[in-house]
Amino acid sequence: MYSISNLTTVADCDVLLNMANKEKADLNFKKLSEQRLVNNYSNTSVEISVFLQGILAEISAVTTVLNVLPEGPTKDAEEKRKVRLEYKKFLLETRKESYGAVALLEKQLDLERVINQIDEVDAFILAISNHKATLG
Repeated sequence: MYSISNLTTVADCDVLLNMANKEKADLNFKKLSEQRLVNNYSNTSVEISVFLQGILAEISAVTTVLNVLPEGPTKDAEEKRKVRLEYKKFLLETRKESYGAVALLEKQLDLERVINQIDEVDAFILAISNHKATLG
C-alpha cells in the first residue's frame, strides 16, 4: 500500500518513524479526549432523559389538577407552576439536542475515526520498521 521500496536509507526510515510516532502520540491524546467526551455525553444523555421523564410526569399531574380546580389563587399558583415546568421541559429538550443520544453517537463516531487512524499509523510504523530492518 505504501511505496516503501523508494526508501533507500536507514535515515529516511528514521525520519518517517519519528514523524509517525509523533502523529501516533497526538492521536492517542485525541483518543483520550474523545473517550472522555463519550463518557460525559453518555452520562449526560441518561441524566437528561431521566429528568425529562420526571418533568413530563409533573406537567401531566399539574394539568390534571388544573382541569378540576376552580378559579382562584390555588389555580393561579398551579398555572404558574405549569409554566415553570414547561420552561424546564424546553431547557431539557434543548440540552437533549446537544448532549442526547444523537450527540452521543456523533462522539462515538469521532472516537472510532481516531482509533482507525491510530491503527493505520501503527500499520505504517510496522511497514517502515520492517523495511528499515532489511536496509541495515
